[in-house]
Amino acid sequence: MNLTSLLPLINEMPGYGQLLEGLRRGGEQRLVVLDAAKPYLLASLHQELGLPLLVMVAQPEAAKQLQDQLASWLGEAPIMIFPEPDALPYERLASDPSTIQQRIKTLSILKGVDSQDKPPVVIASAPALAHKTLSASDFACLVISQGMRVDLDKLLAQWRDMGYVWENMVEVPGSFSRRGGILDIYPPSSDLPARIELMGNEVESIRLFDPTTQRSLRLVDSITIVPAREIFFSDKGLFSSRGLKPKDILNELDLSSCHVEARKRFEEEVEKLLSGEQVDEGEFYTPLFSSGNLIDYLPQEAILILDQPLQIEE
Repeated sequence: MNLTSLLPLINEMPGYGQLLEGLRRGGEQRLVVLDAAKPYLLASLHQELGLPLLVMVAQPEAAKQLQDQLASWLGEAPIMIFPEPDALPYERLASDPSTIQQRIKTLSILKGVDSQDKPPVVIASAPALAHKTLSASDFACLVISQGMRVDLDKLLAQWRDMGYVWENMVEVPGSFSRRGGILDIYPPSSDLPARIELMGNEVESIRLFDPTTQRSLRLVDSITIVPAREIFFSDKGLFSSRGLKPKDILNELDLSSCHVEARKRFEEEVEKLLSGEQVDEGEFYTPLFSSGNLIDYLPQEAILILDQPLQIEE
């Protein structure tokens, strides 16, 4: 049996009708549900309400399990996990590129960058939600369309400000390259990188290509460039929104109790970041420079569901 055939059964339950009515009014609802029935209930709410759902669970393992269970009920509806970073707080460890891509892609969908036929279901663990990210106001996007005119130097500088790294060949999300009038870029929100061909300062064509073979696959009318990282070091975004100048960030740090070597490393790395340079394990500084949270990206009408709130609190 599928979800559509079972909906009449759950609709006959008075408690379910009261739950729907309460959610439509925007109030908080509390209920006790058997673990085995949770995926079916969540799928029913998603189909009945037609609204984005953010389901918060305590641990990452529970997020993956719930995603697998919901997939059997919701079919082609987008079910996304917002993963936790690979590094623990205060640990200097770079996240896997796929983790960064998945987090950025989730933020992009909630911002409406990627149009979806159905509203998304996002599942996040407590550690994933606790980690800071770009504020929603700093998550600026750039749309490049066929036929538009661009200032090449300004465009490349803008990509760097958005966290993209110049590479000889574009193979992973968050990288870009230039060969004469041909620009390659791989936005984390896209499954494939894009090849932008310029004729003078005009965009002649945009093609998606295979990052493994570098062969063009198909033409598209436009490509949306989203931030490549969850942290900005440019004056244009972060500092203007917080009313700070670059030097103010250093002044916010109390390094007096650090060993001389550690203090010197902090000072050198922050100076590099503020000047637009990349440093190893740059994500270590995300909580210092970024102030956003996944919940900030939710549309006003979205439904937030806490699965086992006491475990989440613990």
